[in-house]
Amino acid sequence: TNRLLAAADKAAAGNLEGALRDAEQLREFHYSEARAVCGESMMARLDPQLEALFGALDETLEAIAREGSVTPLLWDETASYGERLSSLIVASAFTALGVQSSHLDAREVLITDGRHTQALPLYSKTYSRFQERAVPMIDQAVTVMGGFIGSTAQGVTTTLGRGGSDFSASIAGAGIGAEEIQIWTDVDGMLTCDPRVAPGGRLVRVISFAEAAELAYFGAKVLHPSTVLPAVEKNIPVRILNSRRPEAEGTRIVAGTVPSRNPVKSIACKRDITVVNIRSLRMLMAHGFLRRIFEVFDRYRTPVDMVSTSEVSVSLTIDRTDQLEAIEAELQKIAEVSILKGQAIICLVGDAIRETPGVSARVFHALRQVNVRMISQGASLLNLSLVVDDGELVEAVNALHGEFFAEVDPEVFA
Repeated sequence: TNRLLAAADKAAAGNLEGALRDAEQLREFHYSEARAVCGESMMARLDPQLEALFGALDETLEAIAREGSVTPLLWDETASYGERLSSLIVASAFTALGVQSSHLDAREVLITDGRHTQALPLYSKTYSRFQERAVPMIDQAVTVMGGFIGSTAQGVTTTLGRGGSDFSASIAGAGIGAEEIQIWTDVDGMLTCDPRVAPGGRLVRVISFAEAAELAYFGAKVLHPSTVLPAVEKNIPVRILNSRRPEAEGTRIVAGTVPSRNPVKSIACKRDITVVNIRSLRMLMAHGFLRRIFEVFDRYRTPVDMVSTSEVSVSLTIDRTDQLEAIEAELQKIAEVSILKGQAIICLVGDAIRETPGVSARVFHALRQVNVRMISQGASLLNLSLVVDDGELVEAVNALHGEFFAEVDPEVFA
């Protein structure tokens, strides 16, 4: 995908020749890989389909060059070729290996709205398409479908955003009424902490949908934040497994609450956070102050993660700063505004956090050497969130992990 988008950028910059040269290199790469896994006899059937896709890619790059920019629609079209090519090759490879298989273009079944680069599924239409087209195919053969992409009801290609392939799998599982949805990754499952921040985390054997969703939103990279939503609606368990270690048990995500002797199931973190502090004595006790603040963020389509308020001030966090300058200018019309960049959110997640006495005391004891800038708990039954300077993140996560996972419940953790 990155190489496709790099070619698109070249075309937009006026270097169509360079973009087409990049596309040719991708063509050679895919043909080489396809021959290695499909064999010459299967390649005779696959070749016309690959040629058609690479011809369409060249036309897309030419359209970008004419436009002079990679519009959201053209971004989606360009990015889609990676999944379309790879899923077609994988289906052919299965057939070459003697596994009866068929290829399903995700755009035929995964119907979305028209928000290019961040499309949302239209679930009713999507599930109907899966029943009509996918279920009969599955009854006959192993069906291979690319993730990440879909189309509008009018057939215009869309994408679910980077990391959306897991989301596609969950939608597909819900659409066909699967008994279990398996997400095969390069890790053993969900861990008690992010190994890139604090090595030594324990495997979480089983966790609830609600806990997994909180962890995904607050930075756990194992799952796309929206992955579990279709599974929750259909009450289908999700299992996270390691394709490099298929013998590992993985993590099972289930609908109900998972009892545990540990009040915290996992610690997630989100880096590159910006804190926006808004203070106004003029607005003390004024009706509508919070509404005016959040209208600004809504107008600039900037989501807010955490919020903390007092009588005269509001502090909140954002992870997208592309509209920050305009947001700050608007907020300054009603209040004093200060910006603090380079922060990180730490999120402790567990079904039992709110109902277990002393959790907050343990948190602040563990972080007695760390400056905590914000804290939030009341908004969720499942998490306790903190903001610290990014430079203190590793120290903070290690301290919290040592506090809450020195001993673990063997039924829940491995």
